[in-house]
Amino acid sequence: MQKINNFYLTLVLLLFFCSCFRNNTTADTIRLGNAPQVFNFKEVGDLYRFLTYSETRVPLVSAHRGGPDTDYPENSIETFQRVASKMPAIIECDIALTKDSVLVLMHDETLDRTTTGKGKVSRHTLAELKELNLKDPAGTVTNYRIPTLEETLRWGIGQVLFTLDVKRNVPYQLVVDVIRKTKAEAYVIIITYSADQAAAVHNLAPDLMISASIKNVEDLIRLNDLDIPDTRLVAFIGTSQADKKLIDLLHQHGILCILGTIGNLDRQAQQRGEQVYAEYIENGADILSTDRPFQAAKTVDYYSKQRGLSSPFIN
Repeated sequence: MQKINNFYLTLVLLLFFCSCFRNNTTADTIRLGNAPQVFNFKEVGDLYRFLTYSETRVPLVSAHRGGPDTDYPENSIETFQRVASKMPAIIECDIALTKDSVLVLMHDETLDRTTTGKGKVSRHTLAELKELNLKDPAGTVTNYRIPTLEETLRWGIGQVLFTLDVKRNVPYQLVVDVIRKTKAEAYVIIITYSADQAAAVHNLAPDLMISASIKNVEDLIRLNDLDIPDTRLVAFIGTSQADKKLIDLLHQHGILCILGTIGNLDRQAQQRGEQVYAEYIENGADILSTDRPFQAAKTVDYYSKQRGLSSPFIN
């Protein structure tokens, strides 16, 4: 009888430890930085060279809100890791501010849609937010938590490029401070929506890359008039096919073009076939900002291989 009891005790302990390992989320592993390096920038000048247009540039995919999917929430490091493990990726993510002035990743002003919490992000402290769980796009609760911007940048250096969408009422200075603290200058692009916003970022941090909305020649002239050099710009040209003359002009200035395929253009690719993403690139897009990063990346990878495109900055 004693031997039988010992056997069952051993079995229970074994099941307990196995359960602990199974229930351990990947967050701790991810934040240790164990993933392989994808981008190889020794200093911020390498980023400028990588993001300067040439006919041999390598087209890239930008995962909108980090590429959320079933069991993978938007604006989550675990979701970013999943995308980064499959492709050289740009991660577009959103920055909000907590009650105690900590920068976290969150798209909405409120917590209700993407977390187990309720109310405005700005009315909660970081400690309160860290008690919440993130939801995937279908509303299913996951084991993942809201990351801070600092945690995100520390994880991502060498693995991805970030485009940071700074939400309303979030001071650019706080964002710049975290970029400096984490030494992430060579892996970050700050998104702006007007020439004045672009100028504000450039005046705070002249070395940082900026994504500027450029939908006509006048937008480019306005940025130049504000003394923002072309070498600090990538152009967001909208969510529909841009005028070819504008794209050619931007390329003449060495400026890469981001096409937002989110919405209608993604649907076109889904209906007509993934080769449509190659058509967007042929028409002048250099970066595809998409809600379908895996499908777009497969086409982009094939496109690059067929044309023998490569970069010394991508491992």
